[in-house]
Amino acid sequence: MLIKDEWLSIGQIAEELRVSRSTVYYWRQTGTGPRATRLPNGELRIRRSVLDAWLADREEAA
Repeated sequence: MLIKDEWLSIGQIAEELRVSRSTVYYWRQTGTGPRATRLPNGELRIRRSVLDAWLADREEAA
């Protein structure tokens, strides 16, 4: 069964990781956050697979 790779908003990621939205934006500003896509309306979205891979990389480094 094919599972669609969902797009997450900054708010959803902040809630899931239990950090503030400003923390997620700080990670992006410093180049340490997960790769994101900017939509035509200016909002950012991050694929679930990208977030999961980013978290796995952080786990291995710890």
